Amino acid sequence: MPRLTPIDPAAAEGKAKTLLDGVQNKLGMVPNLFRTMAASPAVLESYLGFSQSLGGAGLSPREREQIALAVAGANACEYCASAHTAIGKGLGLSEAEATRNLAGEAEDPKTAAILAFATALVEKKGWVGDDDLDAVRAAGADDATVGEIVATVALNIFTNYFNHVARTEVDFPVVVVSAPQAA
Repeated sequence: MPRLTPIDPAAAEGKAKTLLDGVQNKLGMVPNLFRTMAASPAVLESYLGFSQSLGGAGLSPREREQIALAVAGANACEYCASAHTAIGKGLGLSEAEATRNLAGEAEDPKTAAILAFATALVEKKGWVGDDDLDAVRAAGADDATVGEIVATVALNIFTNYFNHVARTEVDFPVVVVSAPQAA
């Protein structure tokens, strides 16, 4: 049961209504995550702006979804695992690849290096070693790409944590993720 109350887009007012209407127009639906964030329009607007900015960066939409899956898996966020599996499917990710991505793995070697780095960022709280950085660079990541991976991980940690606190009701086909192992 949700611990934060989602805003009904039909009852939304002011900035929340404007933002939720924009989501509806872009996606054709308003996911529960956005409805819940809309309780504070500043939170929803910040998320949407950060996400939109990364959309114009060098990582492909598919790579960003794969990072989102790896972060969701590392943080055991069922809402994000479910949402990004569905979005990834629309970008051509197979169910098997999405499952690999949730484990921080990928079939493609470059993507595997990106996801290993993303997972290391989560597990080490950003304190990655030179070996982590060297591995992603060896796969072709330049400084801009490394920065975009960090930003994509940070954006997804935000949504994971938000969903953990809110207990956002999953409104995508549910993907169950296991709780991460204690360090």
